[in-house]
Amino acid sequence: MELGCMKWIGINFISISFSSLAKSTKKSMRRDNQSSVSEFLLLGLPIQPEQQGMYYALFLGMYLTTVLGNLLIILLIRLDSRLHTPMYFFLSHLALTDISFSSVTAPKMLMNMLTQTQSISYAGCICQAYFFLMLADVDSFLLTSMAYDRYVAICHPLHYTRIMSQNLCFLLVVVSWVLSFANALLHTLLLACLSFLRGNTLPHFFCDLSALLKLSSSDTTINQLAILIVGSVVITLPFICILVSYGHIGATILRKPSIKGICKAFSTCGSHLSVVSLYYGAIIALYFVPSSNSTNDKDVIVSVLYCLVTPMLNPFIYSLRNRDMKGALRNILSRTKNSM
Repeated sequence: MELGCMKWIGINFISISFSSLAKSTKKSMRRDNQSSVSEFLLLGLPIQPEQQGMYYALFLGMYLTTVLGNLLIILLIRLDSRLHTPMYFFLSHLALTDISFSSVTAPKMLMNMLTQTQSISYAGCICQAYFFLMLADVDSFLLTSMAYDRYVAICHPLHYTRIMSQNLCFLLVVVSWVLSFANALLHTLLLACLSFLRGNTLPHFFCDLSALLKLSSSDTTINQLAILIVGSVVITLPFICILVSYGHIGATILRKPSIKGICKAFSTCGSHLSVVSLYYGAIIALYFVPSSNSTNDKDVIVSVLYCLVTPMLNPFIYSLRNRDMKGALRNILSRTKNSM
């Protein structure tokens, strides 16, 4: 299954997104200058100035590892025909999304640390908030698709090829992008309608939606309702689907318990479960565990885990705990060695 068509779809989504965001940003900027701001100040991470250099090197290494590790996964899946299966089709899109997700926040954070600046333009902030929301949602939907794939593989192995057809896999990815695009656009358009009379300082290293709503001087009731109703569904429903899928997988294994069956299920689902635990663990810590102080240091630290650590660990989880990926890597290395 080639990524070319999906790249075309992704490019069109991004162009539509930029067009919509540009229109909403221009519209909001036409408001009276007293009701809006031209830029925001990102306070960044809660670290001492003398520690900036050390943390810059650390986060730069993490970001480069994320990009290179996920690119390696995409390359291996593309080059090894044995990995042209639904599970690795979804994994390649997850890797592409993880690269994009980290790239929304990490480069700006690193540039601010390097140049000792804190500013981000109003339009840049709105765009950053949009792409952060959209790509986080895509991650959630792709993890759900992968859980369904594992459910069909273990619970209905004889019908796996018929059910998980190329058309269905393609449809699941397209639906993931469309729903994420619509949800993120809704929240961002509502955000662009708000005024910011209280100031322009965000206690964060990127334009987080919740931080922007707290800073706004406008009534954010509609925004909060949209987050509660639409946003919760986008995050909660996929998580429930994942739990249901693994509930059925567990029930299938327990009906005919065997060491071989348990080992096969673990090897098939272990990597995916690890990634799901990291992803939703960070979300729960970030949005469902209340902060104990007014500086939101906990939110900033957990956001680093969510934006940088989780996408960086995904390639290691899938390569170190996956026999097929390790085999594909060995084949590529031996092929390269023989050609030299």
